[in-house]
Amino acid sequence: MNRKFAVHEYENNDPSISTYMTLDLKSSSSDVYNTLTSVHPRAAVHQLGSSEYQNQTRKVVLLESRDCTRLLQINLGIESVAIEMHSSRSKDMNRSNKLNMDAADKTDSIVLLKIVGMAATILIFLLMIHGVSSAGWGVNYRHSHICALKNSSVTFYCTYTYPTGDEIKKVFWTKTLFKDGNKESSEEEVEHTDLSEDPEYSQRLQYLGDKQKNCTIRLSHVTQKDSHMYYFRFITDDDESQGQTSDPGVSLTVTDLQVESPETVTEGDSVSLTCNSSCALTDRATFIWYRNSQPLTERRDRNNKLLLQSVRREDAGRYSCALQEHTYISPAVQLNVMYPPKIVSVSISSSGEIVEGDSVTLICSSDSNPPAEIRWFKGRKIVGSGRIYSISKISSDHSGEYKCKSRNKHGEKYSEAVTLNVMYPPKTISVFINGSAEIVEGDSVTLICSSDSNPPALNFSWFKENQSSSVGSGQSFSALQSGRFYCEAHNQHGSQRSDAVTVTVKDPPKNVTVFINGSGEIVEGDSVTLICNSDSNPPALNFSWFKGEMFVGSGRIYSISNISSDDSKKYKCKSINEHGEKHSDAVNLNVMYPPRSVTVSIIQSGQFLEGDSVTLICSSDSNPPALNFSWFKENQSSSVGSGQSFSALQSGRFYCEAHNQHGSQRSDAVTVTVKGHLMTLHISMVCVACGAAVFIIMMLILYDMFVW
Repeated sequence: MNRKFAVHEYENNDPSISTYMTLDLKSSSSDVYNTLTSVHPRAAVHQLGSSEYQNQTRKVVLLESRDCTRLLQINLGIESVAIEMHSSRSKDMNRSNKLNMDAADKTDSIVLLKIVGMAATILIFLLMIHGVSSAGWGVNYRHSHICALKNSSVTFYCTYTYPTGDEIKKVFWTKTLFKDGNKESSEEEVEHTDLSEDPEYSQRLQYLGDKQKNCTIRLSHVTQKDSHMYYFRFITDDDESQGQTSDPGVSLTVTDLQVESPETVTEGDSVSLTCNSSCALTDRATFIWYRNSQPLTERRDRNNKLLLQSVRREDAGRYSCALQEHTYISPAVQLNVMYPPKIVSVSISSSGEIVEGDSVTLICSSDSNPPAEIRWFKGRKIVGSGRIYSISKISSDHSGEYKCKSRNKHGEKYSEAVTLNVMYPPKTISVFINGSAEIVEGDSVTLICSSDSNPPALNFSWFKENQSSSVGSGQSFSALQSGRFYCEAHNQHGSQRSDAVTVTVKDPPKNVTVFINGSGEIVEGDSVTLICNSDSNPPALNFSWFKGEMFVGSGRIYSISNISSDDSKKYKCKSINEHGEKHSDAVNLNVMYPPRSVTVSIIQSGQFLEGDSVTLICSSDSNPPALNFSWFKENQSSSVGSGQSFSALQSGRFYCEAHNQHGSQRSDAVTVTVKGHLMTLHISMVCVACGAAVFIIMMLILYDMFVW
C-alpha cells in the first residue's frame, strides 16, 4: 500500500509558520532518503517520527527536474505525483492545519529545511514525485516543467481525483491561477479562460483523456509565445467547492536551437559544435546535424555536441542542428576552416597558338582560406601580382615558363610552370659565309642563311642583287661567281630578307675586249682612243697594246692623235693580273682619207696610126677607193672624159682627177702625140716609173686587207 509523507517548509525555522505538502508514495522514508542522499549534498533532510525527529540530520541533492524524476522512477517506482499546497499561521489554523496534524499522526514525515533560498528548487523537485493528493482532491502531472522544441507537439500528461460522490461539472486548462476566496485579498476573483475556447489555442489543443480521470492534452505547433504556466481546473457539483486548480501547474518553455561554434578553425585542429537550447529538453531525442542543408548521416547522437577531429577544408560550411522526427532546424552557423594554398594551377586564356601581337591572359587558381596573395614569376624573376596577369601585344621576348605563387598566413605553394610559346615570323635574318668570301675561279663558297622565328623557317630563297629571280633555295647555297647575295626566310607567319654579303671570285682576265671611242668612221687627221676592257678579279692592272704583232703601247687606254692611213691596222690588247693574262680579239682601224698619189698609166706604148686610140688609166690611193674619175686636157676647163680609163684620139696633154667622199686629187699630165699616120705617146720615164710604183703599192694594200 502507498505510504504518506508530510514535507514541511518552515519559515525562519518556526514550525508554527509552515508550508507543507503531502506525498503519496509506494516507498518508505528510508528509500526516499537513500535515493536522495546518493547524488549530491545540497540541503538538509530531517527524518521525522518517534525519537528520530529531533536527532537525525542528513544531506541530499536536488537535481534538475527530468533527472530527479527518472531517479525516483527507477529507484522508488514512482508512477504519479499528487501535489496540494497548504499554508498555516499560528493565529489561523484551518482545515489544512488539521490535515497536517492528521498526516503527522498516521505517517512517517520528512521535513526539508530550506537553508539558503532553496524553496523554489524544492518545489520543482517535489513536482517530480508522483501521487500528490489532499483529502481526496488532487491533480497528478507526469512533468511539472516541460521544455519543448519550437514547432513541435507537447503532451501534458495529467490525471486528477476528487471525493467520491461528487460529480464533475466542467474540466479545462487555463493560464490563470485560481484565487481562493477564503484567502485574504482585496483583489477580485479572476475569470478563468478555457484554452480550448481561446482563438490562439483552440485549433492546436486536443484532449487525449476521457476528462473523468484523465486530463491529458496535446498542444501542437508550439512557439515561444506559448511559454507559460498552465493549470488544470475542474469544478464539481459540491456547493462548497468553487473549483479546484492545480497549483503549481505545469510550466512550459518553448525553445529554439542555436548552434554554438567558433567562427574560424585551422585545418588539422579539432573543433566542437554545440546544439544549444534555452532549457533542458523534456523528451530525450536524437540530435541530427546538417552541413550546407545536407544531413550528416554519420552524426546522429543523443549528445548535443558535434566533434570534428582533425578538421579538413571539406568540413567548412554552414552547420545547423535538429532533433530526429522534428521538422524544426536551427539557423545555420558558418564554420570557416583556414588552410594554406593547395591545388595551385595556371590557365591560359587562349587555347590555340599564341601569335606575336596577340593579347594573352594568365589566370592563377588557388584553393586557400583566407584567399591568398598571388605573385607571378617568369623563370625566377617576379613579373606581376594579382590573380590575373595580362600581356598585351605579346612578343617573342615574352616566350618562356611562367608560374604563380599563392601565399596566405598559413603557408604558400607554387603552381606548376606553364610555357608561353609565342609564334612569330622570321626576323634577325643573316647570312653566314662558311670559309673565306674570296675564292679562286673554279672553286665555290657555301653561304648559310640563319633566322630567328617560331616555328623555325623551313623555306629559304637566295637572290643576287640586281636580279629579280632567285638563284637558289634551301638554307645553304653554293656561290660560284662574284656578287652580292642575300637570302629570304619564310614560315607560315611571314618572311624577311637578310642583308647582302659579297662573294669575290679570284680569276684571270676574261672577256677581254677593245672598245673604240667613237662609233663613226675614222677619218685621217682624227684623234682615236682605244680602251681595253676585261673581267677579272682582282682587276687587271697591266695592259699591253699590239698593232698586228708589234707592241705599240701599254695601259688600259691607247690613244692615236692626228691619225693617218699609216695607222690603219688590226689592234689588240692583252690584260694581265696575278692569276693570268688574256688577249682581246683584234679590232681593225679603218682610216678614211681622200685620193692621193693619183697617176695616169697606159696599157700599151709605141707608135699608133692615125685613127687609132690609146687607153689612159687613172690610178689613186684613197679610202674608201675613188669611184669617180674625171679626165681633162690641158688648157681646157671642161673634162674630156670620165671613168677610171680614157681613150685619147688626138694629140695633147691629158690628166685625171680622182674623187671620194673625203676629197679629190688630180694626176700629173701625160702627152699624147699623133704624127702623120703615126701616133706617138711621149711619156717620161719618170712618170712611167711613178705610175708603176703607185700600182704596186695599191696592190699591196689590197692584199693586206684581205689577209687580215
